[in-house]
Parts: sequence; structure tokens; C-alpha cells
Amino acid sequence: MGAIFQTIHHKLTEAFAPTRLEIEDESARHAGHAGARPGGESHFNVLIEAEAFAGAPKVARQRMIYRALAEEMAGPVHALSLKALAPGET
Repeated sequence: MGAIFQTIHHKLTEAFAPTRLEIEDESARHAGHAGARPGGESHFNVLIEAEAFAGAPKVARQRMIYRALAEEMAGPVHALSLKALAPGET
């Protein structure tokens, strides 16, 4: 787990106090593609479950996460796949 992974984990934990948080660095699958960095940590898959998402539509949930990770999205992170759930959702 690299520095960007750790930062994403920290920021999402601080912003949403998730009951479930899974982060996968998928950068190796994108080697040689646009946005891929030699050191990796450019493409992530995130599954997050938090009470903060209850009642919010999918797009609003994604915007909340992008706001929390604005600095990373403006820099080292090229792609972020998101699944944001409220407790009890699948």
C-alpha cells in the first residue's frame, strides 16, 4: 500500500466514517494506457459503505467522494471506480 492509497483511505475514513471500505489499486491492469504512471497508484477501485450516503442518489454520492478526494483527482489519480452504499444496501 503506497502513499496515495493511504491518503485515499485516510481521507475517506475522515470524511465518511465508513462501516466498510475496500480500496484496490488497479494500476497494474492499466500499464501502458493513458494516465498510467510508472510507479502505479493511478487507477483505483473503491467500495465504500457509510451512513452519509443514506437517501442520497448515486450521482450525489459520487460527488461527495470526489470532493473529499479533489486533490488526488487533480493530480496523481487518473481513474477512480466507485461503488458508494448506505448501510444495508448491496
